[in-house]
Amino acid sequence: MNINATLLGQVIFIFALVMGAVCYYLGRRKTQTPVLAGLLGIVLSIIPPFGLVYLVVLVLKKDVSSASAAVSG
Repeated sequence: MNINATLLGQVIFIFALVMGAVCYYLGRRKTQTPVLAGLLGIVLSIIPPFGLVYLVVLVLKKDVSSASAAVSG
């Protein structure tokens, strides 16, 4: 089975955009800099295993709002 280089590039590009959106969404809850989290998700997802590892790190990270509420309350 031959894989077209153009198709592979398009799949990686779409994957990077989706991962960037998901990382931004998680970054809003889990970090104080969601734009940086989204950009890092896009850059790391150019190599898909790195993007997935970064996504797992964001999912396992504690929420910022619950940590600040626990300190003040």
